[in-house]
Amino acid sequence: MTTDQPTISSHPGRVFITVAEVSGDKHAAQLVRALRQIDPTLQVEGHGGPEMAAAGATIHRETVGRAAMGWRGALRAAEIYRVLRWTRRYFDDNPPDLQIGVDSPSMNFHFARAAKERGVPVLQYVAPQLWAWAEWRMKKLRRWVDHVACILPFEEEYFRRHGVSATFVGHPLFDELPPRRHPPPVEQRFPNKPPVIGLLPGSRKSVAAANFWGMLEVATALKKEFSNTRFVVPTTRATEKVVGDIAGIWQREFEALNLNIRQDAFDEMVPRCDLCLTVSGTATLHVAGHNVPMIVVYHGNPLLWHALGRWLIKVPTRTLVNLLAAGPGASPRQHVTPEFTPWYGRAGIDAVANLALDHLRHPEKLEDQRRKLDALVRSLDKPGASMNAARDAIDMMAGNAVRQPRGEILR
Repeated sequence: MTTDQPTISSHPGRVFITVAEVSGDKHAAQLVRALRQIDPTLQVEGHGGPEMAAAGATIHRETVGRAAMGWRGALRAAEIYRVLRWTRRYFDDNPPDLQIGVDSPSMNFHFARAAKERGVPVLQYVAPQLWAWAEWRMKKLRRWVDHVACILPFEEEYFRRHGVSATFVGHPLFDELPPRRHPPPVEQRFPNKPPVIGLLPGSRKSVAAANFWGMLEVATALKKEFSNTRFVVPTTRATEKVVGDIAGIWQREFEALNLNIRQDAFDEMVPRCDLCLTVSGTATLHVAGHNVPMIVVYHGNPLLWHALGRWLIKVPTRTLVNLLAAGPGASPRQHVTPEFTPWYGRAGIDAVANLALDHLRHPEKLEDQRRKLDALVRSLDKPGASMNAARDAIDMMAGNAVRQPRGEILR
């Protein structure tokens, strides 16, 4: 554990944080708490959501509730432009001591540029995945960002090799997960009891709307063979309504599935599951943190995928758990969890449903994935990312060079 203490300036500092979606809001909230732990006089403000606000940050614009990906994200550009225009004027009159963009580089590069053009140093917390695609954006990263706080172990060396100041701080999810996490004993798991299946459609409204229909089709197939199956659906504030609306339509027009839908119940519901069907992203590591087997999906437009996606994305996995298990060069044979990214059409739904049925027919496959996930999480379960990123931030505000490497991740 590092004992180096960052220098704190004699006058109260100001940090401006920008966040675009739900998981970033959670990471930012933990960062705010860590910053305040180091320096209780620090003023923290920015654009974000309810988690940041609850941690004590002053929120100027709510930028989390309408988070979207793909073409829906492009439609949100006008809203972000209005926020950016306001921010430029605000920085002209009230330049902060540091601007921190949390994840979401497509949005945060614009705020980083606004800060740098006004002489404000910039920290990017959660590195853009340029190792997977869009490496041409590296020049933009070097120009507008002073330092990157990386959350994946291999990223630090990758970005330094490309001339970017970077440190590996750890993954913030392990600051947020309950500290004591144990799967139910074997006698309380399938096949010794009826199966519990988690349907995890994501934290963004648009992602949930695109994926939840297919998940319900898979659930219907499982219900036909395992009639006593129960389904749990944890939602977020952003997805609660769209998931509820889709579930209502499905159960009126097709089949009642005995869905238990609850907001902000991820850490309560997922540990009870025997198998989760989850969208790709941070949720996969969150599920792994509870040692629950999963099948990973992410809905995509087949035309866009075949025309662009398959050529732009350079890694053979789009699933965080598989990436962490074997690195960005992992082959499908090394995957810990099966993935269908993207999935679309009847063929995609049938393939996922057949694989889920196969896992329930052969419970030893569920136990095998549990063992692999346990080994993976044990190597990563080291809280301290938020504090390490906060120390990077304080160093930058004091005009000091960020210590590289930061040191062992805090335990």
